[in-house]
Amino acid sequence: MNLSVIITAGGIGKRFSSEVPKQFLSLIGTPVLMHTINTFHNWGAMTEIILTLPKEWASYWEELTKKHDFKIPHRVVDGGKERYHSIKNALDMCSGDYVMIHDGVRPLVDKGTLTRCHNALKHNKAVVPYIELKDSIRELNRDNSISRDRKNYVSVQTPQCFDLKLIHKAYQGEYLDIFTDDASVAENSGMEIYLVKGNEENLKITTPIDFKIAESLIKK
Repeated sequence: MNLSVIITAGGIGKRFSSEVPKQFLSLIGTPVLMHTINTFHNWGAMTEIILTLPKEWASYWEELTKKHDFKIPHRVVDGGKERYHSIKNALDMCSGDYVMIHDGVRPLVDKGTLTRCHNALKHNKAVVPYIELKDSIRELNRDNSISRDRKNYVSVQTPQCFDLKLIHKAYQGEYLDIFTDDASVAENSGMEIYLVKGNEENLKITTPIDFKIAESLIKK
């Protein structure tokens, strides 16, 4: 299977109390983003890695790669206004038949999740990893809230994986506020989403607490 990987790191850390975007922060001595790229490189079942970055931070990343002697081959494309635009730019550079799209600040996706996604792509056009909810959930409305059965809901992760031609076509439309991830873009174009089990450690580092959890997990 000819597979491309897009690792998106276009965020500037609005919810993270740091002057440096969280994808560049040191996690046990290595920038978060390098941990993520290493995971895919060590897994090995792909042909190319394409990285999206905020244009104003591209030179900073280049300096980090020199400082850490980081030599894993990858190409960098400019991130756009929204994640949607970053992915759209990156898809234009993909040469594989299939593509995995992953958050750069999810360094703890494991090989089992990657392999399950990869295997499911052989028979499905859109594959997304998930984990089950543990907490009770409520739906908010204007005046109150309503209890919902958590068994009817799951939390989705990345990498979200697609037939390249189909997801590229889906990204040719206009950006909509309902596009919270690649699966929502795919679904809006008529693609059916197939779910596979993810791994609980595959958290998205969004807040300082997430960062501390990731540190603890890596140390273990």
